[in-house]
Amino acid sequence: MMTKVGFLPEETSSFVGRRAELARLETALVTRRMTTLIGPGGVGKTRLAVRAARAAADRYPDGAWWADLSPLYDDALLLPTVSDAVGLADHTLRMPVEALCEWLSDKRLLLVLDSAEHLRAPCSHLLAELLTTSPGLTVLVTSRQPLGTRGEHAVRIQPLPVDGAPDALQLFEDRLRASDPHAGLDAPGDRAAAADICRRLEGIPLAIELAAAGIGRHTVAQLATRIGTRFDSPVDAEDLTASRLDLLADDSLWPRRHRTLRTTIGWSHELCTPLERLLWARLTLLRTDFDEETAREVCTGGPLTPHEVDRALQGLVAQSVVQRDGTRYRMLDTLREYGRMWLAELGEEQAAADRHARSFLGLARRAHDGWTGPDQVSWYHTVADTHLDLCAALDHLLAHDVAGAQEMAGRVGFFWACCGHLSEARGYAQRALEAGPVEGPHRTRLQWVLGVAALLQGDFATAEKYGALCTAIALYDHDDEGMLGATYLSGLTQLMNGEPAAALEAAERVLRMTETAPPDGGTAEQRATAFDTTSRPTTSEPGASESAAPDPGGDASPVESAHRLRCRLITVFALTALGRLTESGRAAAALRRSCERGGEYWTRSYADYQLALIALLQGRPEASAAHARAMLAGKHRLRDSFGIALGLDILAAAIAAQGAGAQAARVYGTGHAYWRMVGHPQRGTPELGPVRETCELQARAAVGDEAYQRAFERGQADNAEVGLAAALQSELQL
Repeated sequence: MMTKVGFLPEETSSFVGRRAELARLETALVTRRMTTLIGPGGVGKTRLAVRAARAAADRYPDGAWWADLSPLYDDALLLPTVSDAVGLADHTLRMPVEALCEWLSDKRLLLVLDSAEHLRAPCSHLLAELLTTSPGLTVLVTSRQPLGTRGEHAVRIQPLPVDGAPDALQLFEDRLRASDPHAGLDAPGDRAAAADICRRLEGIPLAIELAAAGIGRHTVAQLATRIGTRFDSPVDAEDLTASRLDLLADDSLWPRRHRTLRTTIGWSHELCTPLERLLWARLTLLRTDFDEETAREVCTGGPLTPHEVDRALQGLVAQSVVQRDGTRYRMLDTLREYGRMWLAELGEEQAAADRHARSFLGLARRAHDGWTGPDQVSWYHTVADTHLDLCAALDHLLAHDVAGAQEMAGRVGFFWACCGHLSEARGYAQRALEAGPVEGPHRTRLQWVLGVAALLQGDFATAEKYGALCTAIALYDHDDEGMLGATYLSGLTQLMNGEPAAALEAAERVLRMTETAPPDGGTAEQRATAFDTTSRPTTSEPGASESAAPDPGGDASPVESAHRLRCRLITVFALTALGRLTESGRAAAALRRSCERGGEYWTRSYADYQLALIALLQGRPEASAAHARAMLAGKHRLRDSFGIALGLDILAAAIAAQGAGAQAARVYGTGHAYWRMVGHPQRGTPELGPVRETCELQARAAVGDEAYQRAFERGQADNAEVGLAAALQSELQL
């Protein structure tokens, strides 16, 4: 759910009781900078944190933000997860903790870290740094134990009261009706039996919810009898009816005093069919929400056919072991722990991890193939949303299937670079290259990903190095797509270094060569002659190479590869930088049409950006603003903060050129907020700088320095989504 500013999870079921705890938390959040809710698994810490954060959100101008740490299998992804949670997609070469500290340093926000117990030391160290450098930061943590951070205020959460208070019974009845609207406690003796169940379960919310889910297979009275029998019987290691969790439990993770919850989970497990139990264990490999197709891919095998996976999944939903939200599913961390124990007991850990890795390698292949198709936006979001599973799969493949890891790192690298996961894109590509020999297109992709990540981080020297490596590898492998990709990387690096003529000549040459290449790829000598990206134009006249160039305005084939579209984009950028605006406009419009036919948004939005810049340079600010808004709409669909920052700059310039100084200043301010999200000052190709400066002077002249500064600061202080929505409004405020 979006709060006024920030993000908190949706509450998908009723919230019962906890008035005293909420009051204590309200006071703690006002008077303390760090509060940790502590208590055993299943006691309701997460639900209480959501409710408390929502109640407090309006007190924080920069919002309330949520980071779920339960899926993290080690501390390597702690910083990226927290950075994602607060909207930072750092594009720089700084240490991630440095970037996060700077991003939060002037903000007043509430950060919630949920389920931190398995990362106590790393979380404590991170929060110590953040609280030291960010005076406006307030932190709320849920954990089974205190983190030990200096200044931490621990609030212990107890189970719901069961004597003299209706809360536990109300929760049981609410969950009963949620599973079956016609169910209730209307039969004689049902209410007393339900109260007895709640007492036996000691008011632990998760235990009560699991018990209520069992009503579908028993009456309330029968359930009370079965639970009473189990809790009145001693746990005996020789007794096969005893809770399996009691026998498998690690006392450091599941202390004996939590026997009630352990026993309840074990009892719920025994109510499952054998195939439901097997699915429960196998699903624990999934770190993020999943759909039915993913469950089938990861869990099918042996007695679990795809059809049986579907049936067993619905059975686990009915028993509240798995939660469903529309077409998506997830498992609570406490129940996932139990499933992991069973997975180890069954000896299936390796096989399950293999299936998980194969599944997400398949997802990476499908996403890569779908980049230029009508599902590009959907694939973009899927890769972003499954980030933790993709990282887990890559780590497994690096240890057990190097070739698979090399393929996967290359296929998801550009997605990650666009999503802002530059460190992961660069790091996994480097690890994959170092893991063992790699040949052919996979090697080219890995080198290319490294270069693109370096370029987006502002490391132009490294980008140039990998552009040259990609060129050499593509020539050696006779790889047309590799050559197009290498030219995009080298050309964009040349553009950023102020060498548009070199970028244009190389891009035009490779586009011609790959369009007319003989079926066998030609000889290495032929390709080397055609694909010399280090050559320079023979003349510096504006029209040089025009006669030999293909018509940049001509439409290409209906479906073009991603690398070819990006290579065409280099020609558009270069023509604009060289002042050949008519040609550039024709080429940008043609490129946009090609992208539109295939449903491609990423390159298309940059074509819109170039059309906006060209129109502005030609003195057509109204047309420029329209193209800029089209670009921003596309980048917003892709959640591309870097692209949005560029688009806001050109839109502000177009608005300023129309005389709306205050509105331009506000858009510039929103753009500055997005530039901070990616950790860079304003960037772009060199010719953009003078345009920005000229239009800012126009805006200041239109309204005066004081009004300009007020509007700029308003845009900078706006929530990013609010500011972007205001920028997309087409009506000028003159």
